[in-house]
Parts: sequence; C-alpha cells; structure tokens
Amino acid sequence: MRRTLFLSIVLALQAMPVIAQDARVASEAIPAQSLDRSLNALSRQTGLQFVYSAQTAGNPQTRAIPAGLAADEVLTQLLAGTGLRHRYLNPTTVTIEAEAPQGTAPTAAPTAAAPSQAAAAPQPDDAVLELESIQVVASYSRSLEQAVELKRANIGFSDSVVATDVADFPEQNLAEALQRMPGVTIERNKGLGTKVNVRGLPSEYTQVSINDLATASGSGGRDVEFDIFASEIIQQVTVQKSPTAADEEGGIAGNVKISTARPFDYDDRKLVFSAEGAHNSISEEIDPKFAFLASDTWGDWGGLVSFSKARRTNRTDSTSGINFRPMSRFLGASGTRGAQAEAVLERDADVVINNRANTAESNLIVFQDKVGDRVYVNEQDKWGATASLQYKPSNRFSLSFDAMVGAYDATEDEYDAAAYSASSRSTLETIHEYDADTLSQYGMVVLRDVSYTATQHEFLSKERISKTDYQQYSVDLDWLGDTWRLDAMAGFSGAEKTLDYSNLKHVAYAPSRTRWTGNSGETIPSANPASFDMYNSPSRYLFEAYETTLEEISDDKYAAQVDFTKTFDLAFAPALRSVQFGARYTDKSKERQYGELKITGPTAGSTAWVNTRTLADSPLQSIGDIVPGGGYSLKGLDWMQVSNEYARNAFRYAGFYTPFDDGQYYRVDEDVTALYAMADFAFDVGQVPVTVNAGARYVDTSVLSFGFHPVQNADGTTGYTDSPVSKKGSYDDLLPSLNATAELAEGLLLRAAASETMMRPSLTDIAYKRTASWSSFRFTDGNPDLQPTYAKQWEVGLEKYFDNGGLLAGSYFRKKIDGVVINSFTGIVPDVAVYNANGTLNGVYDFDVYQPVNADGTYEVEGIELNAQLPLGTLHESLEGFGINANYTWLDSSLAGESDLGIRTPMPGLAEKTYNFTAYYENDRFDARVSYNHKGEYVESIGYDMYPIWRDAYGQVDMSIGYRLTDNLKLTLKGINMTDEETTGYTMDPAFPTMYERSGRRISLGIRADF
Repeated sequence: MRRTLFLSIVLALQAMPVIAQDARVASEAIPAQSLDRSLNALSRQTGLQFVYSAQTAGNPQTRAIPAGLAADEVLTQLLAGTGLRHRYLNPTTVTIEAEAPQGTAPTAAPTAAAPSQAAAAPQPDDAVLELESIQVVASYSRSLEQAVELKRANIGFSDSVVATDVADFPEQNLAEALQRMPGVTIERNKGLGTKVNVRGLPSEYTQVSINDLATASGSGGRDVEFDIFASEIIQQVTVQKSPTAADEEGGIAGNVKISTARPFDYDDRKLVFSAEGAHNSISEEIDPKFAFLASDTWGDWGGLVSFSKARRTNRTDSTSGINFRPMSRFLGASGTRGAQAEAVLERDADVVINNRANTAESNLIVFQDKVGDRVYVNEQDKWGATASLQYKPSNRFSLSFDAMVGAYDATEDEYDAAAYSASSRSTLETIHEYDADTLSQYGMVVLRDVSYTATQHEFLSKERISKTDYQQYSVDLDWLGDTWRLDAMAGFSGAEKTLDYSNLKHVAYAPSRTRWTGNSGETIPSANPASFDMYNSPSRYLFEAYETTLEEISDDKYAAQVDFTKTFDLAFAPALRSVQFGARYTDKSKERQYGELKITGPTAGSTAWVNTRTLADSPLQSIGDIVPGGGYSLKGLDWMQVSNEYARNAFRYAGFYTPFDDGQYYRVDEDVTALYAMADFAFDVGQVPVTVNAGARYVDTSVLSFGFHPVQNADGTTGYTDSPVSKKGSYDDLLPSLNATAELAEGLLLRAAASETMMRPSLTDIAYKRTASWSSFRFTDGNPDLQPTYAKQWEVGLEKYFDNGGLLAGSYFRKKIDGVVINSFTGIVPDVAVYNANGTLNGVYDFDVYQPVNADGTYEVEGIELNAQLPLGTLHESLEGFGINANYTWLDSSLAGESDLGIRTPMPGLAEKTYNFTAYYENDRFDARVSYNHKGEYVESIGYDMYPIWRDAYGQVDMSIGYRLTDNLKLTLKGINMTDEETTGYTMDPAFPTMYERSGRRISLGIRADF
C-alpha cells in the first residue's frame, strides 16, 4: 500500500479526557492478512479509528478472527505475538504501538465499569510521539486493492469496482465501467455500451439496485439501461454472484449493487472538479463533460452533492441487413414470379425444384435479403446528480437521506440508401454466382450474386428521439447496540421515458444486381436496360410515407426494508456468531403506451403525396453535409438525402399527433413481500478457520395486469373494449442459500456457494393484452399467471490473497435453469361471433388461445472464471509501480438456438470466451494504463427461425495517461477503441457477412482538481 505520512495531532488527542468506551462488536469475520488490512476491516465494522507509525509498528501478518467478538478482544487477538499493543486515546481513536518495556505498567483500555483517567502526558522518547496518521493516495492500484478487500471480506462470490476505478478509466457510462469485471460482458450499440450481461445470460436475468433500491428503468421490460448513468457519480459497484438470503431476489445471473457517496465516507472536507473534451475520429466533433463533488461534515451532520453533465456525438458508418432470405419468397409467389424463379434456378444454378410449394425444399435455397449503406449520428445529452444528508452523532447511529436524479436525452439520425432484393414485385432474373459447397452439410445453396427484376430501392431518413428522466430518493437508518444492529430503508425509484420515431420513406422499383463483397454487400445496376444508378437518381424515388411512432413508458417503484442482526457469544453454541432476519415490501408499477401513424399527404387523411411526390421535390443535401465528419467512410459512395430536420418541419402538418393504440397498451402492478432469516457461523476444522452463512428467503408476489381486448362489432368493424381488462396472478417461493469460506492457509481461501434463485417473467409476457386474428380464429394473450424462471446453482473456487493487494482466483460454477418462457396453446374461447366486412354474420366459432407459458424441462449453464491482480513491485524493485489486472471467463450452455432447420447453436447472446487484460504503471506524479477487452463470437439471433446470425468476436484497446501537475491538480489523456476496431457479423459462415460497422476511436483530454 502506498502511503503519504503526516504528523498527527497526538498531543491534542492526549489532552482530551478518555470517557467510557462503548461496547463494539465485529459483525464479520476478519481473515488472516496484513495488519493494515485487518485494522481497515475492523474500522469499517466498529467505527474505531486507528493511528500508528508504519515505521514503528511495521505491518505484520495477523491471524484470522471470527465474527461476533468485542473490538477489544479482536485487537488483543490481532496483536498477539506481534510485539504491539493497542491503547485508547479517546472513545473512538486507538493507537497501535510497541509493547511497554518489562516492568512498565501499560495503560489500560477504558471500560464501561471503570472509566480511565486522562492519558498521561508522553515522555520525549515515548513511542506515542512517533505516531503518524495514514492518508491513502487515490490511485488505480489503490482502487484495485480496495476491490480485493471487498471481495475477500464478502462471504460469497463477488467482484467490485470502486470510485477511483469507475471515474478514472475512459468509460463513457456505467456499463462500460463494469465490462472489465470477471464474468461481465456488455452489449454495444454503435460503439456505446448499453446493457450488462453477467455470466453470459441476457441482461434481464440481472437484478440491479442503487443504494439498495431496485432500479426503475425506461425500458419496456425489467432490464436496466446502464447508459443513462454517468460513472462519475458512482462510488462503488459490486456484482454479487452468489446471493445470501438477505439479497433481494430477481437475478439468476447475479445482483449488481450500485452505491453513491455519503459525506462520512470521507475523513474531512472533499471538493473535486473535473472537465474534459473528447474527440470522435469519424464525427470529428469535440464533446464536453463536466463533473464535481463537494462534501463536508459539521460535527454530527454531513452533506454531499455531486453533479455530472456530458454531451456525446458519435457517428457510425455501417453496411448491414445482409441476411439470408429463403427462396420460398419467390418460389411461393403466384403467377409468373414463382415460375420464373424456378426456371432461373434450374438454368443458372442447376437446382431442380420438385415442388415450389414445399418450404422444406425452398428454405434450403437462400439469397440476400437486403443491402443497406447507413450512416448513424447519435447525439446524447446526459446529466446526473446526487445529494446526501447524513446525521451521525456517533459510530453507533446514522440517519441518511440520499437522492439521485438525472436525465438522458438522445437523438439518433439514420440515413439509409438500401436495396431490398426480396421485394413483393420482384423475382430472379440472372444468377451470376452461387455457392453449393460452403453450407453443403446442411444441404443449402447460397445465391451469391444475383440480378433481380424489380428490386425495391429505398432512401430512408430516420429519426429517433429518446428522453429519459430518472429520480430516486431514499432514507436509511443504521443503529448499533451492544449485541443488536438495526438497519432500515424506505425509498422511491422512478423513470419516465418517451420515444419519438419517424421514418421518411421514398421508394423506386427497378431491376438491379446485388452481391456479397469482401466484408459486406453491394447493389449495382444490372444489364437490364431499365436498371439505374440507385445513388444518383432522386427523381426516380416516389414518396411512400412519413411513418411515425410514439412510445411512453413510466416505471415507479416503492420499497421499504428492515433488517435486524443479533450477535452471540454462547458457551453452548460457540460456532454461532450472529443471526440476521428482516422483511421487505416493494410496490412496482410499469405502464406503456404506444401508437403509430403514417402521413401520406399535407393534411390528416390525405394521400396526395403517395406516388406523386418524388425525392427530388424536397431540398437534398450530400450525406457528407448532413452529418458531421464528411462523406461515407466505408465505400467510395455519396448520395443526396433529405435531412431529418427538414422532414420533421415539412411533413408534420399543423395539428399532427401520433395517437396511442389501445391494442399496444399495458400496465403491470406488482406487490412483493419478502421475509428472510440467516445465520453466520465461525469455527475451526483442525487448524482451518471456516465461516458459513446459511439462510432462506420467502417471497410472496401478486400481480395485477391490465390491457385492452379486441372486439368485432355487428357492422363488421373492429375495435377494443372501452376500458382495460385486468387479471390477477400470484406465486410464492422459498429460496435457500448457503455460502462458506475456509482459510486453508495464510491468504488461501476456499469458497463454496449453493442457492436457488429466480427471475420474474418479463412484463410484456404478463401484460394482459390481447390480439386477434379473426380469419384464423385465434387470440394471442399475455399471461399474468406466468411463474418465474428458476435456477439451482452452485459454485466452488480458490482465492489466493497477497500482502501487496495481489490476488489469484479461480472458480467453477453451474446453473440449472427451468421454467423458461415459450408461447403455447393454452385453451379455447367458445362461441365467438365473427362478422363479415358488410356486417353479415360469418359464423360462431371457437377461438384458440395462445399465451406465454413456462416450458417443461431444464437447461444448464456452466463456466470457469479466472482472475489475477498482481502488483509487480514485489518481484523486483525495478518493477515498483507496475502491475497487471486480468480475468478470463469460459461459458457453456446446454440450451441450443432454436433453428427450424435443426442447426444447433449456442444460446443466443452467449459468448463462450471473454477476457480482459489491463497493464498499468503509476508513481507519485504519473500513471498510465492500457486495457484490452475481448468478447468472443456469439449468436445474435436466428433469422426467420432458421439461419443463425453470428456476431464476430470483438476486442477493443482503451488507454489512460495521467500526470499530477500539483498535489491537487491532475491532467489526463484517455482513449477508447484506440485501434479503430470494426463490429462485424455473418450468417452461418464468415463467407456470408451480414454487417460491417465502424464507430471510430475517441480521444479525450481532461483536468481534475481535488481538494
């Protein structure tokens, strides 16, 4: 540990009268480790402050101490055999000093029964005169060290990042700050981390809380959009991978616990200000970011505020949409289209069709669905703030009010020049190249280069405006008695999100030729005389529609929790250290409204522009002039397009609005009552100290879900019920958990954990809305009776901790998951009257009902996690300041992708291998870090439920360099994606690429002042 030593105000401390010392109990076991780490752990648990001279006291190894002992007894055992003693200067300050010479009576610690007199004035050669306080310098290595301390102290499997690490590395948001943790990967959207996956499972499998409150989200489901959170306002994040009974349920993958800062987290007044400018290599924009934190305490009171504001302009150039389309699209068409496709296949590819209507045959012949050249510009304005007011009259009582508010506004402009090969008017004209070999094991033929009779060419100007407001408020009370501890919390978390989407669509039908190229695809004129240059013929494109959608989501969560802990020191049950029990109540409500409208003329209901207005009738700009950063970077292409700014002003007529669709509305209310109890045990097995946490959590959940149901009127028209229809659902669960740790040798821990966890059904599945197919006599409903998805899981691992903050760890885990949700036939609604369009009765029918249900059977996910954190200075003095931090995760799943062709794939979204490597160097003035983050290839989706679409492995290099100009001023240079990596993917085989996407590198220069 690097320390800066200052002379303490010892004489002032000694002049104070020492009053009776409160009984303080260490509620958690302290493992065998260095003295400074043990004292840090004891300070966190009891509130005692320790001052000592590192030179005088040294830093000896201390023995493991079980939980439940009084602070005096802990100190006595820690210092036994070290030649050191402890002495109270006042009720909360303890010195660690050399034992008194033989024959000298030591100063006794004060007790409640016999308060000691004031400490005697020291003699000039007294060891106390050499006391020095310890001030930890904020550094990357220290943040890693603190994260290791948290991991070691936790009874279960977990990993953490702390404030210095979160704020100092070049992450753009909280999701990216977590990507370097073992077993954690992120989902990227156009170069920006958005969602977090723990151990390869989908993001909705993870429970997220901020200050112990389950986090509200603007998403339509349960998953949390991490990109709305600025990393600068976060104090600590822990990913809990093996739960205890006290942890809130809901995360099969794990629990992400986020904490913001409080004033008494700091020893004294704290003021931090930072400013940064970042440059994106493609957009060539410079984006500002500002943040500050101010904290102070006044006697028993403390206050803290923090604020962060950032603007981000990111541009992504992409070719995408190049997926497989089955030949049934053409062979199944009536008239000449199907016959011509059959004839061209036989003529140009020697493929003989036995039955054009047989999809089992035609699905094995594929062609390119669509080729699009796309430019995205994403502009984000994000701000976040926290406030904390804390009353702490002693280390035995604390009352805190915490607030976290913020807003995240994003506008994404997308400009497409695309060619839809599989248009409803087209068919095959000439096959120039085909591939019957690459996918021959599946009996598939891929048409690589084809001319079509009537490709649908599209110019699309798309605009997505997203606004999210987030707020959270909570009150926490902590009280510590002699053997009791009370923790209570009540709070609210809310999010409101609005998404306003529009798409200006111009279309031209003409013959063209589409083919795969080296890393994507392209569309060029064909030999047909009617073909044309799709990029430079604006008068050929006819207006089809200006499409709009509007979505509003509100999410409110209220929660209250109370926890009691009782410590024991029982002669008849010496292993029992503490019992904890508590209750939690949560009230959640999420409501979604959605609507869409097509504008086809200058007034409501008008169709005057359809097939009459052309692209050339609007003012056009070169794509390089509409978006920042110049021309399209992936190909030597340029085209003229309508800007979204013009489209919004020109096509949204006066009085326009997007009406909400009753069929898309839902609201889900969910009330949860949870009770839990658990116990901590500490005992020795031979010479091996063992700690065990065992408990169970009972959860009772009730659901009330609302949605509109369709009706058919007697005149043949259709509509919806006048008000939403509601339905209740409920379930209750008992979730046991067991965590154990054994210290096999000094610093060598064996951990084991087993538990049953659950993930609640997605809100869209339990939303009680209904859609109808009047011609197929079928209803599709949500299902409020859905039960959770469950996982029985266990894990075992070895962890080796070193004196210098180093760590080597490895673990194996397995999850057995059942109750996965699928859609299935669930019943019949009898005697439904169906009317014809003219109002006559068609008949009375029984309608089949299909709903999401919990599937029978289970699947397993297993994996290995390896973690290494090694300061290298202990190997050789020339390596002082150097270090590495690395982790590797291997995953496997028995759940295969659901391909109707029988093609087995990994579970969509699961990357088999991920790893991170960071190398760093730092001294008193300078620090430098370089990090490589790698996620292996994975199946992104199954196209048409048949063709696996893969996302290629992706690795990214980030760096950070800092120089401390003064003790309070630091200059930083940071870089994201320094090697300018592209995001790529393919369908089934790399020979058939589906996307090629560049988001560029991002370089930032910043300054930070810390007082």
